[in-house]
This record gives sequence, structure tokens and C-alpha cells, in this order.
Amino acid sequence: MTLKLRPLALDDVTAVHSWACLPESCRYQAWGPNTHEQTQAYVRAAVAAPPDRLVFAVLVDDDVVGNAELRLRGPSTGEIAYAVHPRLWGQGIATATARELLRLGFNEHGLHRIYGTCDPRNLASAAVLRKIGMRYEGRMRGTAYIRDGWRDSDLYAILADD
Repeated sequence: MTLKLRPLALDDVTAVHSWACLPESCRYQAWGPNTHEQTQAYVRAAVAAPPDRLVFAVLVDDDVVGNAELRLRGPSTGEIAYAVHPRLWGQGIATATARELLRLGFNEHGLHRIYGTCDPRNLASAAVLRKIGMRYEGRMRGTAYIRDGWRDSDLYAILADD
């Protein structure tokens, strides 16, 4: 399996929609399940994003199987996020993607601190954040409104010298 990230492109709408329309993909998210038009709008916005929002397609053997973001939050901090098609969950793709986002943040952007958040019920995403060396820093209350009400977010972070 060869994993790489490349900038998300307008041609990726069909691939992104293949998971963005699935209830399991957005169970812990404020978005979705997406209509095709909502996915198109997301991809258009991602492609036109300002330089502090780096949005990638996740490719495995040249197939788009996920998307990922590195948001630059000032000169020294970044935030990562990732999504992988559910048919590929449990294969280490999210972990490899998150590791690559850390490499980009620390090595190419000179960041000092990178963090990620997840719904406390999303045990798989929390495991990914721990596997890449992030430490649990706490729970932020009522950070996102999703289908079943307000949800908390668990905060994980890593420093460049960790």
C-alpha cells in the first residue's frame, strides 16, 4: 500500500462524495450525510481555501480514499483533521495520513504545536491521535452541534520536540 497526499482537486468530488454521503462517515461530525451538491460545495471551498487551510486528497495506490486538512493557526500552531472511506477503516490509513500531516506541519511549516480534536465517543479517531504521539489535553464542552445535540470535543496535541 502506497499512501500519499496531494491537494484536493475539483475532479475529486465523486470520490469525496462516496464517503461524505454515508451516515457512518459523519456520525460524529457537524456535517452530513451530504447531498451531492453539499459535497461539491465543500470541494469547491477546499480548492479555493486561503493559504492557511491546506486540504488534501488521501490516495492509496493512486485511488482517492479520504481527505485531510492541516490548518495553520498562527505562525506556530496547526490543527489536523482527516476522513477515510469506511470500507477502509481499520487498515492504518488514518494513522498514516495523520503522521504525514504532522510531518508537513513540523518539517515544512516549522510549527511548534499541532493539535487534533474528536468526539469523545469516536474511539477510533482518539486511538489514531494517540498512535501518532499526541497527548490527551482535556475535554472541551459543547463545541459542536450535531444531529443528536451538542457534543464535547477531546483535545490531543503534540509539540515539535516531543
